[in-house]
Amino acid sequence: MLLHIGDKHISSWSLRPWILLKMADIPFAEEVHAFLPDRTTQRRLWRAFSPTAQVPVLHDGELVIWDSLAICLYLGGRFPEVWADDAAARAWSYSAAAEMHAGFTVLRSRCPFRTDKAETVSPDGALSAELSRLDTLWQEGLHRFGGGFLAGGRFTAVDAFYAPVVLRLHCYGLTEKMSAQAQAYIGRILADGYVREWCGK
Repeated sequence: MLLHIGDKHISSWSLRPWILLKMADIPFAEEVHAFLPDRTTQRRLWRAFSPTAQVPVLHDGELVIWDSLAICLYLGGRFPEVWADDAAARAWSYSAAAEMHAGFTVLRSRCPFRTDKAETVSPDGALSAELSRLDTLWQEGLHRFGGGFLAGGRFTAVDAFYAPVVLRLHCYGLTEKMSAQAQAYIGRILADGYVREWCGK
């Protein structure tokens, strides 16, 4: 398998399938593509490997799978262990991953993805509401499924979807806005060797 990704210091979408493949110990090759100032040129070049001229894109033999959620669902078909074993945890994970995929727009806009420290952000009402929802969601998964990760005792696809969020909270000084349980989860993700590898540490 070959995973096409964008610059690691700015491509949160690329981190999702990359960290999932790494954590699941699934062999793959990666090809990193730089974001270009000339987006017309970028789209022309990226269409050689991506139907949408966007990343991430997974090539598995003759199959081409684009979009981070689609890639993680596809991987679940080939490697069921990338999602939770328990049916309830798996169903919850699909919903939580989809919520991240489509939501938290204020957090995305106020805290663009990066891997190094930035100026601390002071949450306004809209951002505070999203942080509250995020905290509630994480606490639900951690409590309900009784493990150190969102859907149980091991890192799964739903954690891959929230790994970029962990980095956002850390880099913009928002970790302390979360509950103690959520902060412990953030610490576990940040300490992971593959997360540190992505960040160049």
